[in-house]
Amino acid sequence: MFATIIAVLTTLLTIAGIGYYLIAIWSARAFLRRPRFPAGFAPPVSILKPLHGLDPGMAEAFASHCRQNYSGEYEILFGVSRLDDPAAAVVRQLQVDFPDHAIRLILCPNVLGPNGKISNLAQLVPNARFDHIIFSDSDIRVGPNYLAHVLAPFAPAENKKPTGLVTALYRGRAHQTLGSKLEALGISTDFVPGVLTSRFIERGLRFGLGSTLAVSRTALDAIGGLATLADYLADDYELGARIDAASFRVELINEIVETHVPAWSLSGYLHHQLRWSRAMRDSRHAGYAGLIVSYGLAWAVLNLIASGLSLPAFALFTIALLFRVTLALGVGVGILGDRQVLRDLWLLLPRDLLALAIWAWSYASDAITWRDERFLLREGKLVKLESTVAPAEAPQATIKT
Repeated sequence: MFATIIAVLTTLLTIAGIGYYLIAIWSARAFLRRPRFPAGFAPPVSILKPLHGLDPGMAEAFASHCRQNYSGEYEILFGVSRLDDPAAAVVRQLQVDFPDHAIRLILCPNVLGPNGKISNLAQLVPNARFDHIIFSDSDIRVGPNYLAHVLAPFAPAENKKPTGLVTALYRGRAHQTLGSKLEALGISTDFVPGVLTSRFIERGLRFGLGSTLAVSRTALDAIGGLATLADYLADDYELGARIDAASFRVELINEIVETHVPAWSLSGYLHHQLRWSRAMRDSRHAGYAGLIVSYGLAWAVLNLIASGLSLPAFALFTIALLFRVTLALGVGVGILGDRQVLRDLWLLLPRDLLALAIWAWSYASDAITWRDERFLLREGKLVKLESTVAPAEAPQATIKT
């Protein structure tokens, strides 16, 4: 009787998962077919980047922001908590390589909360000269039309709420470690399809992505400034949610940027995914619970086991695999241009099984390990625990959530 119940339950979840894949594929199609924002709006903009140590490809990522086909004026501000931070030398070299650009290195010594990235950026904001501001991590590499595409949605439009935040999809450049490959594959084939599905179902985006957070100063002031987020782990989600609640539009553009994925071991990857999962669960309760139907391929494997490798279960697995691969290739390769998906497609099934296990395990506790410290999550906020633990992840320079 127990085996029958499990077989029926996993059958239903597999069917629901196939339904999710179909919706996600349709959501990706809707994203590609939507009207593009008209070009030409090019207000002056300040690009703010928090620094904390060195990242792979950091110099080239910085340089990509200086090679922009943008008719408006822009500046780049880099924030460091100490002037002897090794990233400061990269910024000084950037100033030498691009002497015609407005590039500034600014000391941000104050600790405003446990989120070091937000603490850094909040101290950069008063130094920004312009009313449009872009926040992004130090390892983000962009194309030459990045600024033109990011600023276009801020153009005033009749009968529409003003745009308060613009964000962009991203792909991860993996190292050769297993954990790094699994992370990059998950971004392109699971995370981004989830973002596009959320946008389609909710008829608009209600959060931001840390790869690009472009805001108007009006919207930033309306939510009380960036410093109010210094106690939050999922700051990109929180920023977008607050700007949306303040009656501004949140827009997702077609521009794709690239980030470096740390050279995680499998253990480091699992710890990072568990932290991220608990952050999302704490910030977006209903949406996170609904992810149970997004693991259709994993449920199909469990259904095969529960049904004793029956022919109907095998047929259902084949259908789930077909739609899962279609979604992975359609979004990962078709939209993001991530050729690594083709190389690592064989990892899709084990990655989905691990993702389901992490989703379930995320409900076991509210504790996370971040930057070698222990915290509890309370409605998105970080509450520090007194005890410390040994590092659970490979060291990484960029402060990422």
